[in-house]
Amino acid sequence: MSKDSRGTILWADDEIDMLKAHILYLQDKGYKVTPVNSGEDAIQLCNEGHFDLLLLDEMMTGLDGLSTLKHIKDKHPALPVIMITKNEEEWLMEEAIASQITNYLTKPVNPSQILIACKNVLESRKIQSDRVAEDYLKSFQKIAEQIEQAISIEDWYSITDKLTDWLVKFDSLGDQGLGQLLEEQWKEANQQFTKFIETNYEDWLHSEKKPLMSPDVIPSWLGKNLQSDKKVVLVLMDCLRADHLKAMTNQLSQVFHIKTDYYLSILPTATPYSRNAIFSGYYPNQLQKEYSDIWQKMWQDEHSMNRFEDRFLRDQLDRLGFESKSTHYHKIITYEEGNKLANRIGEFKEVDFLVLVINFVDILGHSRSESDILQEMLPDESAYRKAVCAWLENAWLMDVLEEISTWGHTVFITSDHGSTMVTKPVQIKGDRDTSTGIRYKYGKNIKMPDKTGLTIPDPERYFLPKHDINTNYLIAKSGNYFIYPNEYHKFANRYKNSFQHGGISLEEMVVPIAELNGKNG
Repeated sequence: MSKDSRGTILWADDEIDMLKAHILYLQDKGYKVTPVNSGEDAIQLCNEGHFDLLLLDEMMTGLDGLSTLKHIKDKHPALPVIMITKNEEEWLMEEAIASQITNYLTKPVNPSQILIACKNVLESRKIQSDRVAEDYLKSFQKIAEQIEQAISIEDWYSITDKLTDWLVKFDSLGDQGLGQLLEEQWKEANQQFTKFIETNYEDWLHSEKKPLMSPDVIPSWLGKNLQSDKKVVLVLMDCLRADHLKAMTNQLSQVFHIKTDYYLSILPTATPYSRNAIFSGYYPNQLQKEYSDIWQKMWQDEHSMNRFEDRFLRDQLDRLGFESKSTHYHKIITYEEGNKLANRIGEFKEVDFLVLVINFVDILGHSRSESDILQEMLPDESAYRKAVCAWLENAWLMDVLEEISTWGHTVFITSDHGSTMVTKPVQIKGDRDTSTGIRYKYGKNIKMPDKTGLTIPDPERYFLPKHDINTNYLIAKSGNYFIYPNEYHKFANRYKNSFQHGGISLEEMVVPIAELNGKNG
């Protein structure tokens, strides 16, 4: 766009002399307008110079508007075009839209209509960005007060919802220099939320008034639908955060009506604990007692701690009185597995409870810390959200969801926990049997510097399993991550600014759960 104007406009109309008043009006508003009276002239000028917008009459003598449009779009596909015509026939509108016009106006048009159309094409993003920045500044103090005064988990769900709203708006419209302010507000929220969790979490576990947590997901949300004889699909995306799901809403809302709620992941916010809790309906120490026969098999290998989820799910449904309900559990790790599922998703239409466990978001986050290329592609939180949305748009999952949206089933999309970007390495001491997590550890007599995390000397009080008589847990808070003294600098640098989970933060613990109903189901 020209620095000395609000935009350069090429206007092609075989009666251009009759539009002088419109042209002068646009010029008076700061636009630079070049008028021509034929499609041939419009094509030539587009090839010779640069324009920000083309206003194009549909019914011109010589080369008509649609023919002119095709010629210009062949060489200048990104040029925005507003077509102006007397013809209101639907076929013409469809033809113009198919040729990638930006807007469509019907004659007669007045100068104000033309101005609004031009502003919408050339300045809408800046206008919207300015308004978003202005609105965030107005909301900043209210959110700050809400953070300071938060006394319930519902307050923190509301805060998370509002802050993720601003993150997604800034992603799409720009932050006008306010991104740093929003980031600082997130940090303040996390500091206060961590204090809130340290104060309340243990007491909740021993109270009937605790928030809905990981073991409550199936009975509290999905169970109600199964009880009403509705068929249910659960899409559990490992490591999906509230901001990720909110960013995905634009795509999902094309085929679904969406209602979003939140629940609290148990600690540690890691798959072996939180996801097993969802499918079993048990807290980790209960799971250890109820499944003592397979417990040792689960924990022999940290990469196979979730291999019994389908059994846990079946047992939980039976306990809840849904013995007659059919289930199908399907875990998708690779792109090829996703494509295979997309090709046969119709086979599962009559299943009462279909479960899809998807590891893409988690794999993306962890792979980033091992790949210089991914770190360049995903330098920050905003890029992470955009990558998740790009995957949804182009991979197999959206095809699967579009098919499911026609079934009339209720779909739930949720996660077992989120992740947070870690920034501060913390040196800890532990023996060789200490677990390998970056945001949490368990083992014998492991220690960390004061105030860098939550120490759990008695796992039973936190409904956590004991692996031997002296097991204790360390749960990281803020942006901390745990590193051993051996090769400290190597691993501190490797994991700095990486996405990790297992600790205490809004991003890890406040988990979204969206109920989706197909618009065409």
